[in-house]
Amino acid sequence: MASLVVVQHKQPSSAVFQSSFSDFSGARLTASVQYKRKLWQPKGALRVIASSAKKILIMGGTRFIGVFLSRLLVKEGHQVTLFTRGKAPITQQLPGESDVDFSYFSSKILHLKGDRKDFEFVKSSLSAEGFDVVYDINGREAVEVEPILDALPNLEQYIYCSSAGVYLKTDYLPHFEVDAVDPKSRHKGKLETECLLESRGVNYTSLRPVYIYGPLNYNPVEEWFFHRLKAGRPIPIPNSGMQVTQLGHVKDLARAFVQVLGNEKASKQIFNISGEKYVTFDGLAKACAKVSLTNKYIPERRVCLVAYWQRSHCLYVSNRPLDSLSLR
Repeated sequence: MASLVVVQHKQPSSAVFQSSFSDFSGARLTASVQYKRKLWQPKGALRVIASSAKKILIMGGTRFIGVFLSRLLVKEGHQVTLFTRGKAPITQQLPGESDVDFSYFSSKILHLKGDRKDFEFVKSSLSAEGFDVVYDINGREAVEVEPILDALPNLEQYIYCSSAGVYLKTDYLPHFEVDAVDPKSRHKGKLETECLLESRGVNYTSLRPVYIYGPLNYNPVEEWFFHRLKAGRPIPIPNSGMQVTQLGHVKDLARAFVQVLGNEKASKQIFNISGEKYVTFDGLAKACAKVSLTNKYIPERRVCLVAYWQRSHCLYVSNRPLDSLSLR
């Protein structure tokens, strides 16, 4: 499947974050990751660039993106605390994860139990702990971010997971970070959060992913296709099925989040981020059929479709200066 990438508009970027994950044609991509320092590193583990050890708070962290991000940060030697309501286990062994790796991660990860909507608790607990960096993975509204900023006036960096869904629909594609946004979009809370971070003068970095797929996905993106295929049911595809979109793997997104940590080029910047290749909806369905070994895709044309799939093209690239980010 597609590797995660930030694409430079005018000319190919010289800083390509090459992934080991497959693209849609099944071709393997080679890994090319710089090494800054060597810490404890299990065999086969990913090594990424990181600044000096930081005291990091992850808002969320027990689902999907946060699961993989927290592991990378711990392996880099950072002190990582997850802020959650405590309804899900703080650690769980992942499929294919060795006992040694899981034991090490479990021994290092910290937990702060609370509800981020309890603003007074957030301010008092975070102020008492003090953190250098905040990764906000599950933030949806600006009002939920204000108490975090109030509690941490000396915060070094606020790294936010936004969404590519903030853009105003247009006939002129692809979308760039400077394009008009839609204040009425269902992601308006993320847009307002970015505005808040800018107005408060915070050193922030915001990533705007498109569709993210991969292990532990709680959104029915690729899983929905596989359920239909397994049941031998047709896959509803809107219109011609030739609409083009982008996807990115969750592990590549997690690595991108680590790459912007302490990166001066990412200071007060917003980045579109997604897979390097584009894919049609028909192509996505066929790729799922191929890997599921059914090799049988029965299209069903419909005017309406499940809400999370667009009826038109959905393309995003970045026009930010990315030469030193190594995100592609």
